[in-house]
Amino acid sequence: MNITVQHEAKDRFRIDIRGHELFVDQPPPASDDTAATPTELFVASLASCAAFFGRRFLARHGLADAALTVSCDWDWAPDHSRVDRVSMRIEVPEPLTPELEAGLLRAVDRCTVKATIEARLEIVRGVAVTQRA
Repeated sequence: MNITVQHEAKDRFRIDIRGHELFVDQPPPASDDTAATPTELFVASLASCAAFFGRRFLARHGLADAALTVSCDWDWAPDHSRVDRVSMRIEVPEPLTPELEAGLLRAVDRCTVKATIEARLEIVRGVAVTQRA
């Protein structure tokens, strides 16, 4: 898998994911606030992964049409260097039995993004010089 991030202007970057384009930016005064920040995309990645796993669980239990919504709030670490806490709320259109609710939470806990964060992902870095035409 490959994702490419290319600088556009100020703190705005274009992200290419399998031909899909996304953008990130920063709010003023650093940049023009034309897109979500990388941190917001990070939390959105966690929320959307949880929504995916949650919807799949509900579908397996005959609730395929359940309008599942996942919303997140997050807090910065005191030094503002990282996200310190994410609070996730999973909204369903009708009450679930205690068994289904517990199963839904277990399914969401198996989210790939959450598992990666908890496993302390290894990040390998390198620098390459690009030949410009």
